[in-house]
Amino acid sequence: MRICTTYGSAMPLRKGAEMHEIRLDVFDSIPDADDRSLLITLCGKDIGQVPEGFGGLVDVGDRDISTQFRKIRSIHDFDSTPSADKIVAILSEGDQEISKGAFKASSFTDLDSILEASKRIGRKHVLIGMGQIGEVTRIRSTLLGNEFTFGFDGVSTAPGQLSADRMEQLGDDCTLIGITGHPLSHSRSPAMQDAAMRAAGINGKYLIFDSPDLDHMEDVVRGYDIRGMNVTIPYKQSIMEHLDSVSKASSSIGAVNTVINDDGKLIGDNTDIIGIEYALLDVPLRDRKALIMGSGGAARAAAYALDSLGCHVSISGRNKATVGEISKEFGAEIHSGTVEGFDLIVNCTPIGLVDGEYPADMTGLKKNQTVFDMVYGKDTPLTSMASSRGCRIVDGKEMLVGQGAASFRMWFGKEPDCDIMRGALE
Repeated sequence: MRICTTYGSAMPLRKGAEMHEIRLDVFDSIPDADDRSLLITLCGKDIGQVPEGFGGLVDVGDRDISTQFRKIRSIHDFDSTPSADKIVAILSEGDQEISKGAFKASSFTDLDSILEASKRIGRKHVLIGMGQIGEVTRIRSTLLGNEFTFGFDGVSTAPGQLSADRMEQLGDDCTLIGITGHPLSHSRSPAMQDAAMRAAGINGKYLIFDSPDLDHMEDVVRGYDIRGMNVTIPYKQSIMEHLDSVSKASSSIGAVNTVINDDGKLIGDNTDIIGIEYALLDVPLRDRKALIMGSGGAARAAAYALDSLGCHVSISGRNKATVGEISKEFGAEIHSGTVEGFDLIVNCTPIGLVDGEYPADMTGLKKNQTVFDMVYGKDTPLTSMASSRGCRIVDGKEMLVGQGAASFRMWFGKEPDCDIMRGALE
């Protein structure tokens, strides 16, 4: 991986950097350095500001400028990523030495378009996906055949850009894992898993793949060499059709929350079960009555786990069809009305993360009940009410630690430090 250090403010050049981007909207003059290490980006300025005889690269943007300098022509689209065919066509035009394309990436399809275009461009190029989901294109720069990639020093100059120090630390062969769902702004898994990898001596990064759909998900995981991925709302069930196989537990539950890339074979598993059992380790469950609110993938995992632990399970949810499916598959009762009479109430809905009403009447909460809210990292209407009534509260972070540790074992075959994972969530 060849890294070009870029600067958001005029400052001394980073020591030891292989390349430097000198943006003329930031620097008033060209710093004293070896020409061969410099990339001068005009940023709309006149090319006459480039010193005569300059031997480095000059990025002229998308303007058609004839020059004796070694030229980069760069195309930026801050709104979208074109198809692979369009990217190839755009970057194939012109007499430049290097073609650069930077596109706003918002989905797995965008990442796949960039990957496919990289295989078909018959000239020197730099291809980048801007934005959070595009981070993988910056790290897997060599895989994309890029001449170089960018990393900032001081202040970032583009969305999704990592620091040059971090890019050098990761290198070409780092391990990548991540999470997919939509939306993902609340996820604390990156901090937790990054901390676990550091503690285990694994050089890697946990990425966020917030995509509006799962189209081309499998192509991205295989194509960018992603070791594994967690899966959350709303994809725990629909992701199964994108995988080569699923575990027995996932098949029984009908939901996947962990994907393992085993040399290109994508295997689905469900560690939510382990996370639920981990969170409820100190809660008496056998022959107790439990109410599960929700009917998605997490609710299915809760029904599976609590039934296996000897609970009498009831389901309450807005979607009558999916509630009926869970009750039939796991022998649970369908419940509507108050939470009175239950020993354990488990919230598997996103309420608390988003606005809405719980599918059961919470006003009957009493202090002898245990409340387990899978929404973590914040006070929710449920936990606030439970606290005021003196209920025992099980923190949703414990489930996250339990399921995250199980995913870690599946990806790396190593035991993570759960205390470090928990500490990273604080």
